[in-house]
Order: sequence, then structure tokens, then C-alpha cells
Amino acid sequence: MEISTDALIAISIIWGFVFIYAVMATMDFGAGFWSMIYLNKEHMKATDIANRFLSPTWEVTNVFIVAIVVALFSFFPGATFVLGTVLLIPGSMILLLLAIRSGFLVFSNTAKERKTLRYISGISGFIIPAILILVLPVTHGGFIEKTDGIYNLNMSKIFSSPNAYSFIGFAILSTLFLSSLLLADVSNVAEEQDAYRAYRKSALITGPISLLFAVCIMVTMRNEANWLYSGMLNDFTWIIASFITFVIAGIALFLPNKSFGQNIGKPRLALVAIGIQYFLASYAYGRAHLPYMIYPDVTVMSGFTEPATFRALFATYIVAFIILFPGFYFFWKMFMRDKRYIRQEE
Repeated sequence: MEISTDALIAISIIWGFVFIYAVMATMDFGAGFWSMIYLNKEHMKATDIANRFLSPTWEVTNVFIVAIVVALFSFFPGATFVLGTVLLIPGSMILLLLAIRSGFLVFSNTAKERKTLRYISGISGFIIPAILILVLPVTHGGFIEKTDGIYNLNMSKIFSSPNAYSFIGFAILSTLFLSSLLLADVSNVAEEQDAYRAYRKSALITGPISLLFAVCIMVTMRNEANWLYSGMLNDFTWIIASFITFVIAGIALFLPNKSFGQNIGKPRLALVAIGIQYFLASYAYGRAHLPYMIYPDVTVMSGFTEPATFRALFATYIVAFIILFPGFYFFWKMFMRDKRYIRQEE
């Protein structure tokens, strides 16, 4: 099926938003989880490291989930109607959990019961991505039923689907893996050796398990969404490249780190390699998913908006990006590069 240039640009924008949010959100949610895990080990300062990252970033992360919804509704109203109908219940659960987590994060620095707030943030930190990722298998087909023109989500099929559970496991382990890598890098900059060792060890454990769940996704996808499985095999080069970058990240965690005591590992290099790995894997998945947005009911072209509307919206997004980009740059410079903040120096 032919896809127009306008529709391809629109779906690429949404894919970009989804990828950015997926990476940032997993780090954000995972930081809340690790903050909870190391809460009673104050001598390690691992919780302090997690909180220094978590405090300024969770607000920025939520910007992208709003951008995804707005872009999807603007560019693909046909797909939004179907997804909005079938995902009403899980979507409401996600919004409720996000609201609860955000509310507790707001008051975590002033409330007396900080431990309770950390536990709520940590538990929701792996429940939210587990529910969010279910959107992907839903779009593969087999879970949406149409009766008298009304779309319904068959929840019993989802909770009996090995592919759905593979995605859930992948979401949780990716959340822990990416966040532990990032926090290892932050600990490296902060020169907190105990925290660095803890997060490096966590990354070495959760990384291979997340890869195992990725393999499980492919294996179970063969039976439940063979059209997508075949499409990914056609572009298997991207999958191979993704695996190579994963190996590079693993090697980076064993390289000598002369600038940081007697510790080993270059977490910054590992983090960059894993970012590239997820980009390559998500590109292979997105490319194979075309031309369907929701198999087999909605294609990119059938759900696309009017060309004139797209051009107006595209111009608006360009202006918005020009306005927001400096803000994101200064945010990154202040909170992710400023060693005085990371090390909590006066």
C-alpha cells in the first residue's frame, strides 16, 4: 500500500515522540523504583542520586505523553477514534496512576511521611510502563472486536496472550535497565562509589533479562502476529545492528575507568550505546508495522487527516519545536551537566 509523503512525515513525528517518551519515561519511572529499593541504605547514597535525577525530570517527561496524544488526535483522527474507544479503561488507569504519582512527587519534599511517598512512586514506577506497553500488542490485531460498528477490547484475550506478557516483562525490565544505567552515570559524575557499584550491578543483571524478554516477544509474535513477525524478519539487519550495540554497551561496563577510583566501567558510553540500540530496534518494529496503525482495521492512510489540515499542523509543530528546544537544552545543561547540582555542591 502506497503511503503519501505527508502521512509518512506525520507518523514519523508521532514515532519520534513515542521513542523520546519511552526512553525518558523508563528512566523516570525506574529512578522512582530504585529510590524506593535503596531507601533504607543511606550510607550508599543511591536513593539521593535517584532523587536528584527524579526531582527535575518527571515534569518534563509528562510533556511528551501530552504531545503524543495531541499529535495522534491531530494527524490521525481515524486511528484515535478506535484506540480511544478500546483503550478507555486501561487509558483511564494510566492517567489515574500518573496523577497519583505526580501528586505524591510534588509533596515528597515537604511531607513528613516521605517513605510512604517513595513507596508509592516506586511501585507505580513499574506498573505504569507495564500497562502503557499493552497498547503495542493491541495494535497487532486479534484483541479488538467490532460489533454493530462499535469497537471493543477483549480483555480476556489480552490476559491470556503470551505476547502481551512478554511485552509487559520487557517494559518492566527495560525500565529498570535504562534507569540503572543512567543512575550509574550520574553516580560516576557525582563520584559516589557505593552508589555507582550498586547501579552498575543492577544494570548487569537487568540488561540480559530485558534482552531475554525481547527474544520472547519475537517468539510469541510469530504465532500471534505473524504479519508483523515476517515484516521484522525482512529487515533483520536492523535487529542484528541493535544486538551489536547491546553487546557494545555490555563491554563498556567492563572497560577501565581511571578517572573514578578503582571502579570499572564507562556508563556514559554504555548509555549512549543502549540509546542507539533501542532506536534501531524501535525503527525495525515501526517499519514492519507499516502500513497498519491498528491491524487490520486502520492503516496510515485511512486514519490520516486532510492534507490542508496536516500542513497547518506541521507548521505549528515546527514553531512549537523552535520555542521548546532552547528550554530543553537549558534544562539538560542545568540538571544533567551541572556537576554542582549532581554532586550537591554549594
